[in-house]
Amino acid sequence: MPEPTLVIAGAALVGLVVVVAALLKGWQGWLALKQREMDVQATPAKGAGGSPLIVARIELSDLKERIRKLEAIASGVDP
Repeated sequence: MPEPTLVIAGAALVGLVVVVAALLKGWQGWLALKQREMDVQATPAKGAGGSPLIVARIELSDLKERIRKLEAIASGVDP
């Protein structure tokens, strides 16, 4: 007859493995969700026109312009 301590330890180990497997499955699902969200954001809308590269360049130029304005404000110069 197995010792009660070994039975409890074995059951705890099996329970831990089940919990870890469930958490890992949830983590992979969350990562897949975030990947799909990034894919949707990367593809431009039908009305936006242009390739994703062009859209990215436009966004980059907008960000650079915002940075220039913020630097001008920080230095005390009116933009």
